[in-house]
Amino acid sequence: MADQPWMMRTYSGHSTARASNELYRTNLAKGQTGLSIAFDLPTQTGFDPDAPQSRGEVGKVGVPVAHLGQMRTLLEGIPPGQMNTSMTINATAAWLLSLYVANAAEQGIDSAALRGTTQNDIVKEYLSRGTYIFPPAASRRLIVDMITWCREHAPSWNPMNVCSYHLQEAGATPVQEIAYSMATAIDVLDAVRDSGRISPDDFAGVFGSISFFVNAGIRFIEEVCKLRAMTDMWEQIGRERYGVTDAKALRFRYGVQVNSLGLTEAQPENNVQRIVLEMLAVTLSKRARARSVQLPAWNEALGLPTPWDQQWSLRMQQVLALETDLLDYDDIFDGSHVIEARPAELRAAAQAELDEVLAMGGAFAAIETLKSRLVSSMAERTRRISSGHQVVVGVNRFTETADSPLGGAGAILKVDPAVEQETIAEVAAWRAERDAAAVQRALDDLRNAAESNSNIMPASIALAVAGGTTGEWGRVLRDVFGEYRAPTGIAGASASTTGLTEVANRVRNMAGGPPRLLVAKPGLDGHSNGAEQIAVAARDSGMEVVYAGIRSTIEQIAATARDEDPDVIGISILSGSHLELVPELIRQLRELDVDAPVVVGGIIPDDDQPSLIEAGVAAVYTPKDYELPAIMADICDLADRHRLSPAR
Repeated sequence: MADQPWMMRTYSGHSTARASNELYRTNLAKGQTGLSIAFDLPTQTGFDPDAPQSRGEVGKVGVPVAHLGQMRTLLEGIPPGQMNTSMTINATAAWLLSLYVANAAEQGIDSAALRGTTQNDIVKEYLSRGTYIFPPAASRRLIVDMITWCREHAPSWNPMNVCSYHLQEAGATPVQEIAYSMATAIDVLDAVRDSGRISPDDFAGVFGSISFFVNAGIRFIEEVCKLRAMTDMWEQIGRERYGVTDAKALRFRYGVQVNSLGLTEAQPENNVQRIVLEMLAVTLSKRARARSVQLPAWNEALGLPTPWDQQWSLRMQQVLALETDLLDYDDIFDGSHVIEARPAELRAAAQAELDEVLAMGGAFAAIETLKSRLVSSMAERTRRISSGHQVVVGVNRFTETADSPLGGAGAILKVDPAVEQETIAEVAAWRAERDAAAVQRALDDLRNAAESNSNIMPASIALAVAGGTTGEWGRVLRDVFGEYRAPTGIAGASASTTGLTEVANRVRNMAGGPPRLLVAKPGLDGHSNGAEQIAVAARDSGMEVVYAGIRSTIEQIAATARDEDPDVIGISILSGSHLELVPELIRQLRELDVDAPVVVGGIIPDDDQPSLIEAGVAAVYTPKDYELPAIMADICDLADRHRLSPAR
């Protein structure tokens, strides 16, 4: 008898709750079997749409959900007791789960009937994705609260999805991906055990509720072996560290989205075969097969995919699961000399790395070291591509191409700029119509729970029911726990890129001394790989680099530029907010008499680049501009021209 297919999802959400609901229902009608909700950056970082920090970010990379009414709209017509829902949410995971529970309760569905997952892995946010809010200890406390609450009230819900996916996106080797994700799981499970809230007899259920979200890259054989290694290693941790004996609880349960880091802007049609091959890596081995799969669209390196693009990715899964004979057989790799040997090698190396992390006090205590190691790993990957040692077809090899028939107008989805103001107005109306006194009581109870170390979930659910908003929940907990600024990781990293030596020689001989480069990330976008690699390469070229990390306001960047007097200002934006944020930054710079040239890097569609140039941007770099020495040489040219400008 053939196995059942894995759960098929598409990671989606944009613009508004209404538009996203239409997209979800359409995808479900096409055969998608589970939801995977992408929230916008204000929702992920605990701000309402009308917060100053939300400017330009509302509805861009996901759906805004500021209150219970928007959660109702988002899930309208999708029965909560029947749907398996994955929510990519971390710092505000407790709040979004509370909204989900409150919405289900309105429909008469008890929380015990809910099935799904909150990602809720804050360590990888510190290391790679950037949507954190609170310091490590407070963040871990919130995760423990969710795990213990779910064990009693929502036992079929996965309260934490340990996420190695973004570690690979940040440059992690397979060994680092295994070790750091296992370290995160151990850190949280130890905290749950030590909390005294879970009896020893019930701890196996907690262990079994922890799921993983992994990445599968293009090194097909190595990825198969990595997942088999993780399967065995997780069982070993359960048995030896926690005394778990139940076979079901020991199973390594993971969902997957295949690699987005390897998707290319150049010849994006090549991404189709990359996605298919990476999907095979997580499905062919029955013993290590993913429980759910979501695939990126072929054009995600260009911008937000259209519904048709998402349909194409869904059809890839359906053809593999339903047309081939894959599910008719036991594990086809058992007995393979390669597939038996390589997982053992990966396990041994990952165990050594894991032991190092545990000796540092665990994942939460070792964040600065782990971040630095990931930045170094990404720098090494960048060096290999730049030198040609790592082939990327269409980028550094076989670059000749015919015009693609897949491009043109409408090839990517663009969020209407009016969405932000419409959402702000909707949230204002919601606040005006609710019982303000009830909301204030709920906020007071939330504050008391946070200050008294009571479980945060009951007060969060009560606030959701009363009509509280994402920003109000975030503001109370910011007041209690404070905010965190993660390390940049660039201090100990080195680009070691072939070609930087020539740039360094030029820098040493430049009139006026080495250029000063200000690297900044405005808005709420936390994807910092590009900014970090530019900062490391510039420093290795001998330049003076000013980089404070992610989530700087326009005002902060402008003030820093005034005080630091840079020769060039480099802005990194991947969230689609460049047309709103960059012109405003340039306006504020000029008001402060800062005349340094501004360059912008990120996922910036060709159509948007003329507007940025017209606004005063000196150069635009996108993922196809992968040669760091060439970018560094451009920065030297801009610095020379700036120093020779009559205005100076």
